[in-house]
Amino acid sequence: MAAILSLISSFKLVTNENIPQKGAKRASEFIKQYDNIKHKAFSSVRTTKLQVKTSIEKTSLIRQMKVLVSYVESGSVDNALQLFDEMDKRSSFVWNLVIRVLTNNGFFVEALDLYDQMCFKGVRADKFTFPFVIKACGGCLDVFEGQKVHAKLFIVGLDLDLHICNSLILMYAKVGCIEFAEKVFDEMPVRDLVSWNSMIQGYILVNDGLSSLECVCKMQQHNFQPDRFTIVSALHATSLVCSVLKGKEIHALVIKSKLQCNEMVHTSLLDMYGKCGNICYAERVFNMSSCIHVAAWNAMIRGYALNGQPFESFTCLRKMQENGLKSDYVSLINLLPSCSQVGSLLSSKTVHAYAIRMGFLPHIVLDTALIDMYGKCSEPKLAKLVFDQMHQRNLISHTTLISALGQNGQYRDALRIFFDMWSDGFKADAMTITAILPVYYEIASLREGKQIHGYVVKLGICSNTYVLNSLTYMYSRCGDLVSARDVFDGILLKDVISWNSIIMAYAIHGYGEISVSLFSEMKKKGVNPNSSTFVSVLTSCSVSGMVEEGWNYFTEMKIEHGIDPCIEHYGCMLDLLGRVGDLNKAKELITKMPLELTSRIWGSLLAASRQHKDVELAEFAAKQILSIESDNTGLYVLLSNLYAETGRWEDVRRVKSIMESQNLKKTVGLTMVDIKDKTFKFKDQDRSHEHSYLIYNVLDIILKDPYNNLIKFKPVDLLKKKSKSADWHSVRLAVCCGLISTPIGSPILVRKNVRICEDCHDVMKKISLICHRKIIVGDSKIFHHFEHGQCSCRGYW
Repeated sequence: MAAILSLISSFKLVTNENIPQKGAKRASEFIKQYDNIKHKAFSSVRTTKLQVKTSIEKTSLIRQMKVLVSYVESGSVDNALQLFDEMDKRSSFVWNLVIRVLTNNGFFVEALDLYDQMCFKGVRADKFTFPFVIKACGGCLDVFEGQKVHAKLFIVGLDLDLHICNSLILMYAKVGCIEFAEKVFDEMPVRDLVSWNSMIQGYILVNDGLSSLECVCKMQQHNFQPDRFTIVSALHATSLVCSVLKGKEIHALVIKSKLQCNEMVHTSLLDMYGKCGNICYAERVFNMSSCIHVAAWNAMIRGYALNGQPFESFTCLRKMQENGLKSDYVSLINLLPSCSQVGSLLSSKTVHAYAIRMGFLPHIVLDTALIDMYGKCSEPKLAKLVFDQMHQRNLISHTTLISALGQNGQYRDALRIFFDMWSDGFKADAMTITAILPVYYEIASLREGKQIHGYVVKLGICSNTYVLNSLTYMYSRCGDLVSARDVFDGILLKDVISWNSIIMAYAIHGYGEISVSLFSEMKKKGVNPNSSTFVSVLTSCSVSGMVEEGWNYFTEMKIEHGIDPCIEHYGCMLDLLGRVGDLNKAKELITKMPLELTSRIWGSLLAASRQHKDVELAEFAAKQILSIESDNTGLYVLLSNLYAETGRWEDVRRVKSIMESQNLKKTVGLTMVDIKDKTFKFKDQDRSHEHSYLIYNVLDIILKDPYNNLIKFKPVDLLKKKSKSADWHSVRLAVCCGLISTPIGSPILVRKNVRICEDCHDVMKKISLICHRKIIVGDSKIFHHFEHGQCSCRGYW
């Protein structure tokens, strides 16, 4: 090209100087012609360069696509996002890949944000985009975003696409809108096996095992043969309904389909029988299998734990290791409930140490199981320590710690974790609500409990039976019986726990007749009572003094419902007999009990003997308690009080000398009053409060009883006036503190660590009458309410 240009330049020079004018035309035409040739040559060169550049770019893009696909397949989210940012040209295929890798790895919010960017940049979403976007909506539990995506499907004409509809079914089920999932399923023009499996799994996600099993039958009626995914879902549904008969039918289907050798199906069979309470069937299936894998051993470990056989669970783990199989983190997760059942802190720490030694930690599920285990072993500090050391936390780990702290009486710490959870960006779900509500009724915080109720309505889970059961119990324990009944009446699907909660609510407030009528209504509705139901009913008979009805229900429990009375039922009957003063019958009932007698049973007889001042029977019960627990402080305190009330002061001194010789100290009675989110503690004759002078003056005025005609109190025994300590009881001091420190009309919230005496009950009734204030007093078991002088509780302890 350079030579040609040089030749042209010299030719121009020669032409200008030597060619005559008449030949100028030919020269100019030649030059013009060559200029055209030159222009074509340069255009050809540019085209060649552009083609080469395009080819290089295309090769680079293909290489990037291959690398991106490899990142997606391996789940490397960070590398996929980095490569995505470096790419100049992004097709819908590239966007789909990145949304897919985010969704499959649990980054649901990020996947939805990327989908919004994709729409904003004008990239058209296709049928490969929406399944992952819908899955992300389900993962976020965001029904509103899911409905927006569903609406867009109608616009783009993909609302009847088979794969997208399958994704919609699972998404609506995950967010709890099973009726929407059913509508999508019913409107599908074509269904495949995945569609049926999605619907079967959808019912399981909302804990509707019966509908799931019915869907399996309908699928077979439509000539669809179940596969391994269908079988696994059906077995899970059987576990939900706890029907061994249905489980055997599915087991027969497994054999007919020749899937019994499938590892996933085999494990699900073992899990189903374990959850249905037939561990012997699980053992038979386990022993008949020729190839035992780790998952099967894990299912057996869990089955033993679920059926209250913790030592067999430990033995199963040992046998698995002896057979040359190494336990994994799932093995330990299934074993930890057995540690809780045994109550051995040493075993619990041993399993924890083994998990650390094997490198299983940190693991979010195992860490959460450890928190639950330490909470049930009454070690909330260790549970909190595991939580603090977790590298990653989720909503379940927060909920488990809240429950562990609440179970061990650390209510303020549980509330602090609950509030910190919100700060960390986690939103409470139904399980979190059921975990935090017991904390609120334990601290008698009705106002905050109502706030949680408002959040439940806002969250849209006000139809959740578990949440409504907890709300019913919370309101009843906080004294708002009207709200408890309103919540109960609003439960659409009332289970046995719903009925138990409302029956016990009326029982503890002294309305035994209403409790008994609710029990009759429950049976008419076809709900079978369980052991806890009869505890509530017998409690109702006890607080109302219905002896004959109590014996009838005690007999009905065994004969009609096949429920063997346990220690709680006998305790209720003893309380009933003790209230009416039939102590001989109570003693006879104890001696005929087929259960191992505990100090609490004899303690019930001792308390009843003290109430009716039967010294001989009280001493007999005390001897029985001493044979079981020689260091029972409450025994000596009750005996001492009984001797004092009957004027046997020598025996009082003798009991006190025995306590001193054994270094036994009476439990210090503490009463707490909650004032403006602060808790003030009082002991008997306490003067540590800054307003003690005012508190004592108010108490003296109230004890003088200027309104003699308004309420009649029992005459006080002269022996009780030996000291002024009864007048300065911690309960009375706390109530007076709340009286002078809380606004007029606000309830006084008081908590007690030991039993409240009858005299303090009378004083609280008096304060409630004179001052027109509601007093909410709670111990570790129950709350008692006094409003406008009317005592609505008859002293259930």
